[in-house]
Amino acid sequence: MSSLRKKIYDQLYSHNLRKGRNVSITESAIFLLIILNVVAIIVESFPDIESRYRHFFYLFEVVSVVIFSVEYLIRIWLAPLRYPELAAGAARWKFITSTYGLIDLFAILPFYLPYLVTLDGRLLRILRLLRIVRVFKLNRYSRSMQLVGDVFREVKNDLIVTLMVCLMLLLVASSIMFYLEHDAQPTRFTTILDSFWWAVATLTTVGYGDIYPITGWGKLISGFIAILGIGLVALPAAILSSAFILKLNERKSENNKKDLYCPHCGKRIDEGDTHKLSPK
Repeated sequence: MSSLRKKIYDQLYSHNLRKGRNVSITESAIFLLIILNVVAIIVESFPDIESRYRHFFYLFEVVSVVIFSVEYLIRIWLAPLRYPELAAGAARWKFITSTYGLIDLFAILPFYLPYLVTLDGRLLRILRLLRIVRVFKLNRYSRSMQLVGDVFREVKNDLIVTLMVCLMLLLVASSIMFYLEHDAQPTRFTTILDSFWWAVATLTTVGYGDIYPITGWGKLISGFIAILGIGLVALPAAILSSAFILKLNERKSENNKKDLYCPHCGKRIDEGDTHKLSPK
């Protein structure tokens, strides 16, 4: 049983074992199934196609959910190998509550819930929308998506600080504009929350134009906030872009270090060395 579990583990986690250079047939099949599910969700949104091929979409959904459910249960079963430092029960619970574990659960849960509890039409539509969560399963098999996750984890504290500053500015701007424009436009700037929508549109430079100031002071403050928003909203982009560049440079350095060693005998290959690759 242990050897069988190890073989299955290698099939499902080969991208971790081989540094992403080789992908098993199992991983490739699941990757393709996820892509097909995303395409099916998009195509199913066309009323004519959905009504004509409804039975096909339902059959494809059943097959996909069965495969994803088996994958989910197998990953729970393999959790002790994934977290060897933990007891079997603790390892399985860690996987279930992990990010990937929750993504796997929400990818299949919308299919089963209507059969377990009675839901109204609105909740059913929300559950059908949750099927798009399956696209996040791609993170497990794509090194590029893993890079995005690594970058977000590294700069999450900086992003939280930037987000808090943005929220504070939005609150201050919406409060000021409410008191400046409420008397002149009582139906537009009715509450601070209505002003909050104006502040979001102004700071993000979207400018829908449904709410805008008409008083002199309101226009002056609005222009200042718009200019300030150009720089402030650009901060998260700057943080992420710099983190991406650093991460990409780290990966290039790792790959360069790997190239300094012979893939067969493991000896270092220095520049100008006469070292020859040993046969396999």
